[in-house]
Amino acid sequence: MLRHLRTTVRHRSTIILWHHHNHYHRSAKYNPPKTANPPSPPKPPKAPQKPQTFTFHDVTWEDPYSWMSSLQDKVAMRHMDMYMEQEEKYTEAVMSDTERLQTKLQSEMASRLNFDLSTPPLRWGPWLYYRRVEEGKQYPVLCRRLASLNEEFISHKSPSSGFDFTSGKRIEQKLLDYNQEAERFGGYAYEELSEISPDHKFLAYTMYDTDNAYFKLSVRNLNSGALCSKPHANRVSNLAWVKDGQALLYVVTDENKRPYRIYCSMIGSTDEDVLLLEEQDENVYVNIRHTKDFHFVTVNTFSPIFSKVFLINAADPFSGMNLVWESEGIVHCVLEHHQGYLYLFTDAPKDGQIVDSHYLLRSPVDSSSNPRIWENVFIGDQNLVIEDVDFCNSHLVLITREGRKYGICSVALPLPGWKQAVHLRELQPHFLPLPKHVCNISPGPNYDYYSKTMRFTISSPVMPDAVVDYDLSNGKWNIVQQQNMLHERTRILYGTALSSAIAEKTTNVKFSSMNDVKSEDRNLWNDLSEFYACEHHDVSSYDGAMVPLTIVYSRKNRKDNQSPGLLHGHGAYGEILDKRWLSELKSLLDRGWIVAYADVRGGGGGGKKWHHDGRRTKKQNSIKDYISCAKYLVEKEIVQENKLAGWGYSVGGLLVASAINCCPDLFRAAVLKVPFLDATNTLLYPILPLTAADYEEFGYPGDIDEFHAIRKFSPYDNIQKDALYPAVLVSSSFNTRFGVWEAAKWVARVREQTIYDPKHPILLNLTIDIVEENRYLQCKESALETAFLLKTVDS
Repeated sequence: MLRHLRTTVRHRSTIILWHHHNHYHRSAKYNPPKTANPPSPPKPPKAPQKPQTFTFHDVTWEDPYSWMSSLQDKVAMRHMDMYMEQEEKYTEAVMSDTERLQTKLQSEMASRLNFDLSTPPLRWGPWLYYRRVEEGKQYPVLCRRLASLNEEFISHKSPSSGFDFTSGKRIEQKLLDYNQEAERFGGYAYEELSEISPDHKFLAYTMYDTDNAYFKLSVRNLNSGALCSKPHANRVSNLAWVKDGQALLYVVTDENKRPYRIYCSMIGSTDEDVLLLEEQDENVYVNIRHTKDFHFVTVNTFSPIFSKVFLINAADPFSGMNLVWESEGIVHCVLEHHQGYLYLFTDAPKDGQIVDSHYLLRSPVDSSSNPRIWENVFIGDQNLVIEDVDFCNSHLVLITREGRKYGICSVALPLPGWKQAVHLRELQPHFLPLPKHVCNISPGPNYDYYSKTMRFTISSPVMPDAVVDYDLSNGKWNIVQQQNMLHERTRILYGTALSSAIAEKTTNVKFSSMNDVKSEDRNLWNDLSEFYACEHHDVSSYDGAMVPLTIVYSRKNRKDNQSPGLLHGHGAYGEILDKRWLSELKSLLDRGWIVAYADVRGGGGGGKKWHHDGRRTKKQNSIKDYISCAKYLVEKEIVQENKLAGWGYSVGGLLVASAINCCPDLFRAAVLKVPFLDATNTLLYPILPLTAADYEEFGYPGDIDEFHAIRKFSPYDNIQKDALYPAVLVSSSFNTRFGVWEAAKWVARVREQTIYDPKHPILLNLTIDIVEENRYLQCKESALETAFLLKTVDS
């Protein structure tokens, strides 16, 4: 048998050799047909140049693509339409070889969509409010039902469509069908504001009117379902109920979208709405909100010079406004009322000195001193920073941060009547359970001022967002909604059965800096850290500043020293970089990618100094921080050299594009979503209205030093000539804060001035305006971006 096997093998090898030999002779006699040449890569469109010269201060420059922003020039806009069509065809041609990959990615991402049939019900007084989706409908329906009739709320299917077959009663009330609102507003339903009156009789809401490009106010009677005859105001930016729901205050904007007038409308009255305030100074902005107990309405007015807070008695809105607090410059301030005391949460300077974090003040409502005297509630603690506060009748809740570690603690109210500030620990706070690697905590609506249960959304790079209800009276907690990525479905936990089961394993946590949930409870959080690692690094920037860098990767699929990587950045407005778990990034992580987040200066999480050190004339710090983090990833062999991509959204696009201008060879690719790229022209000649906060962030071009700083960091004005740029996908839309012309101008100039390489395409992807409202389109856009990264970096 063995000898036969050897013979067979030998015989087969002889045949193979003979075939090779015979083929050699045939090839010597005949010329085989030549293989077809691969198709030549598509050529990028070339935008028309119409040079225009600009001069400001001591600088003169030429802009060959300024015509793209001439929105009132019909000829220019026709050329723009033609050019956009060419860009669309070019992007399709370049990405045509990834169609199967895009389909696969879209299928992956769609399978992970959080198919919530209903939002978690929110209890306010006797009612449970929620939004649910009806089969075959594009938009949700706002509903409510009495909590007493449905203590064990499961989902909109139980009872079906709000009908209780046991009692034979319909227990659900439809308040607003957004599909019908879409019919009112040209097939598009986008709501910005929604406020139910404290007596639960009316709903005030604003819908975007696409024909006129503003938000329109409507008030609906919740008992009859009919629209009220008034108010019907346009360009509304704020709402606040007064007189226990009998009247509504609202703010309207001018043609430049500056909030400047406050009106009061008596519901059911035929009288004209009363103008309470008009700010004629074009630099002053107005904002209103009601205190959580509905006793007062606060009026915030602010400009580059000052910030002021006024108080309106909600029981008598025509009695005038009382000034209760003021400060120099633009500062953040939120005022609340609790049992005769006003509480002010602010980051205003103290005694003329800039402070690095927020602090809490209080003052009796009936204080007769002029100016009003405010007392500090807490003694400042450098190690424990208060990031946010929330109130209910029985507790004060603080969102805190120690270094990178977030916490939530509750303090019983009312506070002692001490005249001096105290250490937080003296008030015996209870820290509530949290998972590891928390990157953000967001307070929920928490409308019910008299409830001891408060809702928060907990975010982590390695855990889907968890919507959590905390019972402040006993420290028990309940996850009311969270996607379960392990089973590709959504976990919606309603009712009392599961809540009590979790609560049995959860105890109150006394004051401590260690507030992580116990390891045996991690499975309750649906934590993915068993499969995906989260690491924290400190990167030394060019000037020695230590920049936090967060790195996420798959424990199973990471390739040592060979992994491609994606570096996110933002660094503006003091906003915390979004490091939440995003299900679409799972497609990259599972293919061995590293996903990293650079918390550069200019962003949040490091105090006011960290923010100020990355804005205006110091904006270069943000860019150099990002470059330092990119180099760190490569030098430490976390990401393979020449396989690093950048990712930036909005002003994060400015950060990444500026980093590319400085070090084009550091990046292999980049994705810029609705980016801010033409800083000089946008700040000098704004087409879309800018606010004082925008100029505070990027600089006032009227100041010569700030103008030169803007010119230096503006991506459009600093493209390297004759350099090889990475592949870049720029996504934009006509309905964005930074117009599509910024993206189109930058793409055209990069192609004009840099070295052309078809392996490094510069693509412009024009998205439609409703992508944010349609999860299917979101998947499609994410699949395109991911396919672009895989094609240009990982191929």
